[in-house]
Amino acid sequence: MKIKNILVSLVAILALATGCNQVEPDHFLSEVQVSSSYVAITMDGGSTSITVEATDSWSIPTTPEWLNISPASGGAGTTTVTFSAAKTLDGRTTTVVINCAGKTQNINVIQGLAVISPATCAEVIAGPDSKTFMVTGTVTAIANEQYGNWYLTDATGTIYIYGTVNSTGAYPKDSGGWGKSPFDFSVGDEVTVQGPKTTYNGTVELVDVTVVKVNKSLIKIEEIDPEDAVLPVEGGNFTVKLSNKGTGVYVTIPEDAKDWLSISSISGNTVVFSVAPNEGGDRDTKLVFQTKSGGKTYSTEQALTQKGAIIAATVADFLAAPVGNTQYRLTGVITRVANESYGNVYIADWSGETYVYGIGAKGDFAKLGLKPGDVVTLVGKRGDYKGTPQMTGGQHEEHISVIEVSIADFLTKPDDKNTYYMVTGTIDEIANATYGNIYLKDAAGTRLYSYGVYPGWGATGDARKGTVAAKGLKVGDVLTVIGPKSTYKDVPQVNGGIYFSHQPVD
Repeated sequence: MKIKNILVSLVAILALATGCNQVEPDHFLSEVQVSSSYVAITMDGGSTSITVEATDSWSIPTTPEWLNISPASGGAGTTTVTFSAAKTLDGRTTTVVINCAGKTQNINVIQGLAVISPATCAEVIAGPDSKTFMVTGTVTAIANEQYGNWYLTDATGTIYIYGTVNSTGAYPKDSGGWGKSPFDFSVGDEVTVQGPKTTYNGTVELVDVTVVKVNKSLIKIEEIDPEDAVLPVEGGNFTVKLSNKGTGVYVTIPEDAKDWLSISSISGNTVVFSVAPNEGGDRDTKLVFQTKSGGKTYSTEQALTQKGAIIAATVADFLAAPVGNTQYRLTGVITRVANESYGNVYIADWSGETYVYGIGAKGDFAKLGLKPGDVVTLVGKRGDYKGTPQMTGGQHEEHISVIEVSIADFLTKPDDKNTYYMVTGTIDEIANATYGNIYLKDAAGTRLYSYGVYPGWGATGDARKGTVAAKGLKVGDVLTVIGPKSTYKDVPQVNGGIYFSHQPVD
C-alpha cells in the first residue's frame, strides 16, 4: 500500500476514535470555523454531527448522492450540521466545501476504509461512484497535459482520467509539467493509476488519480506525413515512421476503414498507407501499431482524418442526418441569438429550424455584424447535446445583411433583387391564401403588397404554398417578412416575402 493510502486510513481511524469533538485550530478561518474538518461514518451507515461557526451566511453547494447533509446552508452564528449516509459495502470518501464570505472550508468525509484493489475498466464502469479504484490500461489519447486529462483503455473498455496529480496533489502545470515524473508517459504506454470514480454527463471518470506504475511501450510514433494526419478529398499516401524496440511491426486497420484505407508498403519501421478519394463526408479512423517482446504485446495508435465533400442540405435533411464528421452546408435566416459572444444562434429555412453551437471563434459573430433576420450560409457538422440536434464547428461562408425598414421607407427604395429588407405591418387583406399574396399596412394606413409569403428561405415550387394556413395568418395579425423590392405595373411590392414572424391579433 502506498504511504498516501496508509495516511488516509490512519486519518479515518483517528476520526472514528475521537468522534466530532476534536478541535483543530489549524483549520480555522476568521469567517467560518468548524469543530472538525474530518467526518467519519461507519460502513453500517448512520449520522455524525459537527458545529459550524460563521460570521456571515454560508452554504454547501454540492454533495455526492450517497451523502446527506442537513442543513446545507445557514446564517451567522453557530449551527449544528449533520452528515448521514446509508449502509455501504465499499468504503468511500468525499470532500465537502463550505462557502462563506468569499472563503472556503473543506470537510473530509470518510465512510469506512476505502479498499483499493485492482479492477478492469468494465468493473470501474459498473462500480459505484466515489469508490476508489486501481486500474491498469494503455494510454490511448491525452486531452489536456496541464491537468493530466487522458483516456485509459484495457481489453474491457475505456475510462476518462479527469486530472492526474503527484504525491502532494499538484497537477502537471504546477509540478514540472507533462513528461516529468510522475507524469512521464504518453500514448501507447501501459499505466496503473488509482483514484475515485465519478460519472459526469454519462461519462465515467477517475478523478485526480495518482500514478502507481508506468510500463513504457516498446513502440512509438516518431514521425508522420502529413504532419497533421489529415488527407485531402483526393486521397494520397500517409506515412508513419516508428521507433521499435520489440520484434516485428503489426498493423491493424479498423473494419470500417478497410474500404478506403490500405497498406501500401512496410519497410523496416516505416509504414505507408494508401488513402482512396473521398466522395462522401469527412471520415476518420485510428490505426494501431503493435510489436512483441518477452511474450507481451506493446502498442501505439495514430488517428487519421480525411476531408470529405461538403453536402448541401436543407435544415430538415441536416436534422435527419446522423451525428458524425460529415460537413453540411446550410443556408437560412438567423431567427434568434442565444449567445452573441460565441455566435450561438438559431437558423431556419423553409423546412425547419436548428441550433448552431457557435459561428467561428469567439467574437467572430460580432465582427461579421450578424443579427437576427440576416441570411447566413454555414458549414459544420451534425452534433447533438442531450438529445437536441445542433450544428457544431459552424464556419461562416457568406451572408446577406438584411435591412430593417418601415413600410414607408421600403416604398422609397429602388428595385434591386439582391438587396433584402425586413418589413413589418398589420395584415390588411389576404388576396391569395394559397401563395400568401398579402397587403400589409402601417399605423398611418400606408399599404404594401407582398407578392407571396413563403414558409422560409429556399422554398421552391409547391413548397412555397400554404404558409397562410400553416402559420394561421389572418387579417389583423402583425406580420414580419423579408424580401427584395420590385415593381409590377407601377405597384411596389415585396417580391417573394419570406416569413420571419407574426403576432396574432387579440
